[in-house]
Amino acid sequence: MIHRRHALGLFAAASLLPSRSFANVSYQRSEFREDLAKRFFDLGTEGTFVGYKVDDYLIIASDKVRSGEAKLPASTFKIPNSIIALETGVVADPDKDVFKWDGVTRSIEAWNKDHTLRSAIAVSAVPVYQEIARRIGAERMQKYVDLLDYGNRDIGGGIDQFWLTGNMRIDPIQQVDFVDRLRRGVLPVSKRSQDLVGDILPVTKVGDATIRAKSGLLGAEVGKPSLGWMVGWAEKGSQQTVFAMNMDVRDPSQIPARMTVTQQCLTDIVAI
Repeated sequence: MIHRRHALGLFAAASLLPSRSFANVSYQRSEFREDLAKRFFDLGTEGTFVGYKVDDYLIIASDKVRSGEAKLPASTFKIPNSIIALETGVVADPDKDVFKWDGVTRSIEAWNKDHTLRSAIAVSAVPVYQEIARRIGAERMQKYVDLLDYGNRDIGGGIDQFWLTGNMRIDPIQQVDFVDRLRRGVLPVSKRSQDLVGDILPVTKVGDATIRAKSGLLGAEVGKPSLGWMVGWAEKGSQQTVFAMNMDVRDPSQIPARMTVTQQCLTDIVAI
């Protein structure tokens, strides 16, 4: 078995994807699929999709460049933020601990109410997760971001802003690696925290397939969307595929396309 820290070296050797940490595998293949890139072109935008078909040890990417470009994670950071909240005790129970609405009316109506961790991640309530981050604090946040080996590990730019407008950056390959470690339950935190976060991830059913995924949208909280994310994994029978997609959001009408194009790409690689 190849340690995950060395496994992605063959991607670089194949001139497809940058060298990153990844799953424990005995052999991996990688390929570039131009038809996936066309999905973004057809939407009138640009983006990237990376899928890791676990059983086949196969990584499929839509391109050779953007798949390795690091960007702000936006609300996809709610995945590690949830883990850290549980590990630090900021949240003891994702269904019972309540975060009271601060009374500030925001443009996204679903945010203007009390939330548990489960309901907050379901509607991607930024104010709730900003409060969670403030309660975690910079010292503990940095400790766990380092421990989780998440993105560039840089939480500069404000404890409640670093994933939205600050210094945090992560690329699609790193997203896939992180989500795959969560899926396998091998992150260096408690099994309970990993299981709970996997359980609260929003679920979408597509036929007999299940997609567990977190979206992200840069600029959503100020009404100026610019970049959309979708990261997670798909399950169909015993088959599992970890994925990360990001795309430029050039018009608000493209916001729902984050899940649409993700499902199209998963269908294209026969993952759902």
